[in-house]
Amino acid sequence: MSEFWLISAPGDQENLQALERMNTVTAKSNLSYNTKFSIPDFKVGTLDSLVGLSDELGKLDTFAESLIKKMAQSVVEVMEDAKGKVPENLLANGVDLTSFVTHFEWDMAKYPAKQPLVSVVDTLAKQLAQIETDLKSRTASYNTLKTNLDNLEKKSMGNLFTRTLSDIVSKEDFVLGSEYLVTLLVIVPKPSYAQWQKTYESLSDMVVPRSTKLIAEDNEGGLFTVTLFRKVIEDFKTKAKENKFTVREFYYDEKEIKREREEMSRLLSDKKQQYGPLLRWLKVNFSEAFIAWIHIKALRVFVESVLRYGLPVNFQAVLLQPHKKSSTKRLREVLNSVFRHLDQVAAASILDASVEIPGLQLSTQDYFPYVYFRIDLSLLD
Repeated sequence: MSEFWLISAPGDQENLQALERMNTVTAKSNLSYNTKFSIPDFKVGTLDSLVGLSDELGKLDTFAESLIKKMAQSVVEVMEDAKGKVPENLLANGVDLTSFVTHFEWDMAKYPAKQPLVSVVDTLAKQLAQIETDLKSRTASYNTLKTNLDNLEKKSMGNLFTRTLSDIVSKEDFVLGSEYLVTLLVIVPKPSYAQWQKTYESLSDMVVPRSTKLIAEDNEGGLFTVTLFRKVIEDFKTKAKENKFTVREFYYDEKEIKREREEMSRLLSDKKQQYGPLLRWLKVNFSEAFIAWIHIKALRVFVESVLRYGLPVNFQAVLLQPHKKSSTKRLREVLNSVFRHLDQVAAASILDASVEIPGLQLSTQDYFPYVYFRIDLSLLD
């Protein structure tokens, strides 16, 4: 499973023994893979400041998770033609995300533990805010380019009734520069090809004999040229419609066709030029944002552990990776049983759903007798 549970318990002898029991039971029952999760000692400050940080870190945690999800989705969208290679671009410090989480080490150079906690949190918040700002501007530019290109490409898709014709006709298909003659394009259903060949010259007066030519086909019909005098255009259109032939409103404009082709070439070139730098930026900054997110999780464990277990700071953090989704309920029961002594009332209510405590509403989602945070990497799949 790409899900982790980050928990902590007091570091006294009784609770270290409880952690050992947890490791023994979870290993024997094949419930989870457990490792110690190292968190440095920070400058605690006042308990009031920790309460404020607890709330701020909760919001920052949610923001960071949302940001890395957006970045992962951006990588998927940018790598539209190579989605199989997406995972190798969603790394943290050059390793896969699971390996980074299970071998997490606090980055002292980037987030010095000797600084006040408020400063560390502020550094993380500013870093993530800058990444989000850059993400918006970079992806907006690329997405606008991609949308314009998609719109042009859509014009060359669809059937003969709706698609652009500028890429399938040529100058030679038309009589151009004549004061009297004009070439029309007519869509003829496939079953009616023979009827068209027999009747098109007589659909109106002044149709040039033997002037029709099939220049394109799709599954439903063919696109034919026909040349006639300008004065009978409307009469020809009416008669063609009566025979289930459709005249496409198209007049050959060499400058406009050239402009469309140049626009397509320019957009393709711009997209190619932006693709590499954008993907590299996403790769680097996804890593930075993910690393920051796991540091935020570590800070949350530290702050909540101090608030829960008190001073002096003494707790042990453990990372659990449940083996199967079906075993998470049993794993939760084991943890609640092992650590029920941390809060007898709350643990009892969790273990026995039938216990009701007046004025107190608890569930396994709301409260645990130990500090608990979840890291869900499946959100990035």
